[in-house]
Amino acid sequence: MSTDHARSADPRDQDGLGVEVLYRPANPPENLPPQSAQTPFRPGTTVLPKGSVNDEGALPLPVDIRLDRDVAVPLTDGTTLYGDIYRPTTDEKVPVILVWTPYTKNGGWANHHLQAFKFGTPRDHLSGLQVFEAPDPGYWVQYGYAIAVVDARGTGHSEGDQLWWGRAGGRDVYDTIEWLGTQDWTNGKVGMAGNSQLAILQWFAAAEQPPHLAAIAPWEGLTDMYRDDTARGGIPDTTFQDRDIMAFIHGKSRTEDCPAMMAAHPLMNAYWEDKRARLEQIEVPAYIGASWSNPLHTRGSVKAFREISSKDKWLRVHNTLEWTDLADLDNVADLRRFFDRFLKGLDNGWEATPRVRLSVLDPGGEDEVGRAENEWPPARQQWRTLHLDASSNTLSDKVPTQESVARYQGDDLESSVKFTYTAEKDTEITGHLNLHLWVETEDADDADLFAAVYKTDAQGRRLYHITVAGERRAGLAAAAAQGAMLPAMVAYSGPLGRIRASHRALDPERSTPGEPYLLHTGEDLLTPGEPVAVELGLWPTSMVLHAGETLVVEIGGHPVGDLAADSLPGGDLGTPTRNKGAHLIRTGGSHDSHLLLPVVPRP
Repeated sequence: MSTDHARSADPRDQDGLGVEVLYRPANPPENLPPQSAQTPFRPGTTVLPKGSVNDEGALPLPVDIRLDRDVAVPLTDGTTLYGDIYRPTTDEKVPVILVWTPYTKNGGWANHHLQAFKFGTPRDHLSGLQVFEAPDPGYWVQYGYAIAVVDARGTGHSEGDQLWWGRAGGRDVYDTIEWLGTQDWTNGKVGMAGNSQLAILQWFAAAEQPPHLAAIAPWEGLTDMYRDDTARGGIPDTTFQDRDIMAFIHGKSRTEDCPAMMAAHPLMNAYWEDKRARLEQIEVPAYIGASWSNPLHTRGSVKAFREISSKDKWLRVHNTLEWTDLADLDNVADLRRFFDRFLKGLDNGWEATPRVRLSVLDPGGEDEVGRAENEWPPARQQWRTLHLDASSNTLSDKVPTQESVARYQGDDLESSVKFTYTAEKDTEITGHLNLHLWVETEDADDADLFAAVYKTDAQGRRLYHITVAGERRAGLAAAAAQGAMLPAMVAYSGPLGRIRASHRALDPERSTPGEPYLLHTGEDLLTPGEPVAVELGLWPTSMVLHAGETLVVEIGGHPVGDLAADSLPGGDLGTPTRNKGAHLIRTGGSHDSHLLLPVVPRP
């Protein structure tokens, strides 16, 4: 087993970072509205009887469930966390699935407002015991598992200051896993499951290599706070983190202030490096979930599949919404087979599961779901280069001989440029895309560029993939047909990317043709009137472009993708830029701007 404790004996000693970590007061639980109020602290044990119903329309419990409420979990630094443990009423020693949540195990805005049944999951598929983004105890206990839902440091009733990921958060989970794995009612094996934040901490925890951790199931979790969330492409953008995440997490002390840290430290340093999961240190079996449509987690999820060191790892890319995918009963049964293999040791043939199961999206058409692959990206992927031509606003297979310039106003939210290619035959785009651009400013020393790749039909209408079901899906489809912009997560038309031109320096060891890896350690400002080459990486995708449909590359000084105004990365709100005046994209001749497109041959 490898180790890496060079920074500090206990990574929770954040003085070892050499950077002052800023905090602000946490949101007090008293501020929650009555319907989302946190449950009072009341340690004790009760039995939830078989057949009882815990929420309106919910699944009646299939078995008796023992609930140990507000169990004290001691950490090695003296802090006490509190968790609820759901387990069978029998004397059988069972494995534990740890749910590590910052949203609190009882009450909380997200638990009340964002359950999967609000997005199309039938209410009677869930017992009502589940917390936001987590597996349902009402399902798992009947199959001989315990579910431990633990409030993260500084949230709910747990002591301490709230942390945001990093090795400090990973060490908290390490201690919790080791405590759970040594309880007399367990079989000594602990797994982790959950999506989004409940997935992100799995990367950091598994990298600490707790001995009792036997498997993880991170379904959609970013791996690098700087590159995936708060400063994608080097452009600080903390609105989502601040307004839609931190605002809905409550505790009694302080919270690590990531937006303030970005304002104080906009370049990569030890603090932000600590927020990048050490994927190479992860050796336990992993069932990784992903989707192309998620505006936060796509890059990190597929990157983790490639980079973790485990020999037992699987990737499933779905075509729905993260919360409904997590609650889908077929997917839950699939996850149970994985945990049966690695937490119970059952010889159930799980290893025959394809290492990669892809969804190939067809915005405006029918998706291909569950296609088996041996690796990501597929080994049969081929690179195709489409060259931008500003004289005709087109994309072509040949470098234009004539140099030309496309111009847009970088500080105008209505201004962008588009380049198009109409397909002559069906083409599958599967992998990571990269835009190599020659960029120039007229009177500014920097430029923030945003790009989107999507397709339109023969009438020029943008084609959307919609991730939700039922009435909401029908309403979104009707809105798209009328030309409306659709919100993130529930709609997707193609991959997005962004870059601050002064951050264009690459790490040559980590960069690949389709995936430029930006250093973000310094700024190389522009000289007005002098073009520079930038590599604008777009997030991975898998989608089909049919004959007669048009591929569009759109570039602007603001988010130009398929999203309506929204705080998620990709939306127009809260994205401060350095843009001033005109941006010029040079094409052709010695300034060959082009799109590197990953193409997978189709039968």
